[in-house]
Amino acid sequence: MTDKNNITGIILAGGKSSRMGSDKGFIQLNNTSFVEYSIKALKPLVNDIIIVSDNPDYDVFGYKRIEDAIKNAGPVAGIYSGLEASGTEYNLILSCDIPLIKTAVLEKLIDTTDRDSDIIQIESSGKTMPLIALYKKQCAKVFLDALQNDERRLRRVINTLKTKNVVLHVDEQDTTLNVNTQEELKTIENVYNG
Repeated sequence: MTDKNNITGIILAGGKSSRMGSDKGFIQLNNTSFVEYSIKALKPLVNDIIIVSDNPDYDVFGYKRIEDAIKNAGPVAGIYSGLEASGTEYNLILSCDIPLIKTAVLEKLIDTTDRDSDIIQIESSGKTMPLIALYKKQCAKVFLDALQNDERRLRRVINTLKTKNVVLHVDEQDTTLNVNTQEELKTIENVYNG
């Protein structure tokens, strides 16, 4: 297993949240903000946590916060900025809108590291999850090249790298539910309280 001293946790909290109407990282589930669930899941596995966001409100959590190196370029820019700021070879990248995420799910990514894969991502309910994934720092260059070529589609960039998927068991799939709308928030509240 990869040593936690060689892993940085990177939380992407820079989204516009236009469908939600407010910063998703600060939405509450059971009196805890979404971003705190990401921090809690990452903490046992990483040496350091970086939050990628232009919003200074995230400074309250006491972790290093960096702004997107290239503005308004979505998760491609967020991932690039986080990898560029990281001091470790391995980086667990999480979006801030998956409050049911568990340390055990992230551990599966670390347990399957190998020399060849650039990205190891979760696959849940038949969908790959590039925002619940382990990235090697060397991917930063590919992301920068994409941004310089005006490529903003995350899956396009990922398809140019060597990826491996970790398929979640059916009873773990709820852990990857993300929230973009008020309806999805209600679904998550039901699962959480279920």
